[in-house]
This record gives sequence, structure tokens and C-alpha cells, in this order.
Amino acid sequence: MGSLSIWHWLIIAVVFVMFFGAKRMPDAARSLGRSLRIFKSEVSQMQNEGKESSDAQAPAQQPPVQQLPQAQPVTPSVTPQPQAEPKTL
Repeated sequence: MGSLSIWHWLIIAVVFVMFFGAKRMPDAARSLGRSLRIFKSEVSQMQNEGKESSDAQAPAQQPPVQQLPQAQPVTPSVTPQPQAEPKTL
């Protein structure tokens, strides 16, 4: 009773085709495949970063952090605005 029977899957498929149409089904499947592929690569990348960070906690010499020069303050240049002539009636 906890799992879906073949009739449940058939009803879900019919409703899905009714909502999206048969022409959009290949595009939807392709997009879903791309999304799953991207998700899988991101998860594996996060796992690799986790392993690298645990290796980095070991006492290893890290190269010194290079300091960037201080940013110079930007002073806006002021250009004189032409004065509007007063209007007379």
C-alpha cells in the first residue's frame, strides 16, 4: 500500500501529458536530464572540496597571502553647470 502501483504511474503520466502536451515532452525530459547532471556535478564538487579542506587542516605550509595595495579615494570632478537665464513674462 505504501508504493505506487502501475495504475498510479499511468494516471500520473496521462496528467503530465495533458498539462504539457506531447510536443514538449522531449524538451522537458532533456531539461530534466541537464538539471540532474548539473546537480550531480555540483554535489561531487562539494564533496571534493570537503576532502580538500580536511587535508588542508593538516599542518602544511601555506603560501603567504599577498596583500593588495590600498585603493585610492576617487574624487569626483566638478564641472560648472551653465546658469539658466531667468524667464520674464
